[in-house]
Amino acid sequence: MATKTKAAPAKTTHPKERYMYWYESMQLQRKFEEKAGQLYGQQKIRGFCHLYIGQEACSSGGVSALTKDDKWITAYRDHGIPLALGTDPKAIMAELFGKATGTTKGKGGSMHIFDKERNFVGGHGIVGAQIPMGAGIAFAEKYNKTTNLCICLFGDGAVRQGALHEAFNMAMTWKLPVIFVVENNGYAMGTSVNRTSNVTDLYTIGEAYDMPSEPVDGMDVEAVHEAVSRAAERARSGQGPTFLEFKTYRYRGHSMSDPQKYRTKEEVEEYKKRDPIEMVKDKILTTGIATEEDLAAIDAKIKQQVEEAVKFSEESPWPDASEIFKDIYTQEDYPFIMD
Repeated sequence: MATKTKAAPAKTTHPKERYMYWYESMQLQRKFEEKAGQLYGQQKIRGFCHLYIGQEACSSGGVSALTKDDKWITAYRDHGIPLALGTDPKAIMAELFGKATGTTKGKGGSMHIFDKERNFVGGHGIVGAQIPMGAGIAFAEKYNKTTNLCICLFGDGAVRQGALHEAFNMAMTWKLPVIFVVENNGYAMGTSVNRTSNVTDLYTIGEAYDMPSEPVDGMDVEAVHEAVSRAAERARSGQGPTFLEFKTYRYRGHSMSDPQKYRTKEEVEEYKKRDPIEMVKDKILTTGIATEEDLAAIDAKIKQQVEEAVKFSEESPWPDASEIFKDIYTQEDYPFIMD
């Protein structure tokens, strides 16, 4: 009787450390955002709140492909990227609480997370406003003759803004080191791409400017890493910008006040079958990179991190009234207050 042979382990295309970073980074984002959603329901977090749940591969795959000196700018769904870059979860959570210990001293809230130390140039509330700003940041890098680039992310709804076309044209004309990324989660604020655009393959918009453009599976962190790596190589070699369409999906509504009546629960569950965290977890386990126990230890560490972030935020002070006019003008004695 023939003996059964054990199946060969699946092959990996990236170093072990990268897979482990992807798992921990995406899991931290997921657990942080789940907790933020709970706290919003308890009214400990107020105002606008846009969760990144389901889109974690977009941030983690991009971070692993770039350097610490590259610049990041995005829209108001902005908690995940700084977490992937290494911003302290305590500072981000405190900002959601509106506390003085937050990333912008409690003045920005959910939509305006910044971290200068990690070159995160913030989340921006005006739809599409960050697109020309991203081009401008890239212009500064080229002007200063660095080898750095700017990655500029925006949602599918922002593609309709005229500023995108102006920025694309200038970026290609001047061959700026910028990677434009549309995180296409299909629904903008609540209206599907199919209902708002004759062009549903959004990456093809870049082709009108002869900009290298491609679609990317935004649920696959390896695909994101590889696409961003290719775009970064072009940018650093002086070939100019790239436009990537991350085809991704958010499991939650546009914001915490979104009833999500524009899609079915079955559709959401179908996308969850391709969850980016579960895909990486499966790769890690089937290739023997780590064990279930190793991943459980990471999960426990993340749970503690999130709990500590909440405790820190609850115990932090509110901003003092004296801060209200600070951080508005660089010139501290600028005469902006009228008597």
